[in-house]
Amino acid sequence: MSKPVIIVENLSKAYQIGQIGTGTISRDMERFWTTKIRGKEDPFLKIGETNDRSTKGQSDIVWSLKDINFEINQGDAVGIIGKNGAGKSTLLKLLSRVTSPTTGEIRVKGRIASLLEVGTGFHPELSGRENIYLNGAILGMRKKEITRKLEEIIDFSGVERYIDTPVKRYSSGMYVRLAFAVAAHLESEILIVDEVLAVGDAEFQKKCLGKMGDISKGEGRTVLFVSHNMSAVKSLCTKGLVMEHGKVKKNGEVEAAVSYYLSGDSEVMNKKTFGHDYDRELFRLNEISLNCSGRTNDEPLSENLPIELHTVIDIKDDKPERYTITYHIYNEMGEPMFSFSNAQSVALKQGSNNVVCTFPASFFQSGQYYLSLFVIEDKRRSVFTEKDIIAFTVVDGGRELGIFMGREPGYIKPQFQWENLR
Repeated sequence: MSKPVIIVENLSKAYQIGQIGTGTISRDMERFWTTKIRGKEDPFLKIGETNDRSTKGQSDIVWSLKDINFEINQGDAVGIIGKNGAGKSTLLKLLSRVTSPTTGEIRVKGRIASLLEVGTGFHPELSGRENIYLNGAILGMRKKEITRKLEEIIDFSGVERYIDTPVKRYSSGMYVRLAFAVAAHLESEILIVDEVLAVGDAEFQKKCLGKMGDISKGEGRTVLFVSHNMSAVKSLCTKGLVMEHGKVKKNGEVEAAVSYYLSGDSEVMNKKTFGHDYDRELFRLNEISLNCSGRTNDEPLSENLPIELHTVIDIKDDKPERYTITYHIYNEMGEPMFSFSNAQSVALKQGSNNVVCTFPASFFQSGQYYLSLFVIEDKRRSVFTEKDIIAFTVVDGGRELGIFMGREPGYIKPQFQWENLR
C-alpha cells in the first residue's frame, strides 16, 4: 500500500490587499508582539474574508487558502483544478516552499521539483547548461549525477543549439522547454507543474504529458498538475482535487472531480420540470427526465441498464405531425457526440405527449452528459432551441476485470455483431 508523501493539515494563507504590513509601525509592532512573542492568534486575520474575486468585500485581509486538508500518496498523479483565483497556484507555492503558510502545516517526504512560472529557478545571466547544474544543485544532486542526465535533458528540451546562450535571450517557449526538461529529468520524488505548459506549442505539450505519465506510472514518482485542460487532466491523472474560493470542494477519483468541476455544483439532476417560461403559442414544454428502465428518477443512471429519456410536451397546433423533437448530446468537455430525433419513429399528437427514447444497456460510458433541445417545424425550421437544457450523469455499473481494469476510453459503448467465419 502506498504511503503518503504529502500531508496538508489545516493549511491557510492570508494576504493583505493594497499594502505591505498593517499600514502603521505601531500596528506592525502590536502584531509582532502578539504573534511572535506571546504566541497568540494574529488579531488582524480575524476579519479576513474568503477569496472570492467576484465580490468587493469589506476587509483588506483575504484568505487565499482557508483550512485545507488532504493527503497525497507516493505514485499518485493528482490534477488540481478550479476557476481562476481559486487558490491553485498559491497552494503549489506553499507546497514548493516558495512562500510560507499563515497557519497550518505541510509535511513532505522527498525532494520537490516545481515548474510554477516561466523562468522559475533560472538565473537569467547563466546559460542553459549552467542553469541545469544550478537547478540540480538546488535539489541536492551531485555534479556527477547531473552530468549523467545532461544529454537526456538537452535532447528532450529541443534547445540544443542555444544551450550555451544566456537564458535571458530565450523566448518564453524555450524557457518552458528547458525548465520542464530539467524538472522532469532530475531526480526528485515529487514533480509539481502549473499551467505554465500552455506557453509551449502543441507538440511539446503532448511530449510533456507523455513524460509526466511515464514519471507517475513507470517511475512511481508523484505528480501534481494544475491545468484548465480537462482532457489533459483526465488522461494524465488518477486523482482530482477541485478548489473553489480557497477551499477544497472535491477530492477523489479524477472522473468524479472533473464532472463536479464542469457541472458547477455537487449534484446533477436527472429531471427538470419547466414553468410558464416554456409555454409558447404552439407548444408547452413540461418536463424532461431520465431514469433507468423500471427505476425512479431518484436513483443513479447505471451504464449497465437501459436508460429512458422522457420528454413531456403539449402540442397546441391542430397539425401536430408538423413538429418533431431533436436532441443534441454533448460530453463533459462540451464536444458534440451525436443528435437524435423522433422523426422516423413516432409522431407527436395534439395535446399531451410523453415521448420516450430508450438508450440500450451499455450504450453510455460512465460520465457526465448535456442535452440541447430543438423543436423543429416542417423538418426545416427550429421554433425552439435551448442549449444544455438538462445535464445527467451515468455511473460506473461495474465490469469484469480485463485488459482495461477500469473505465474504457471514449464516451459510448456500442454493441456490435461479431462473427467467426472460420
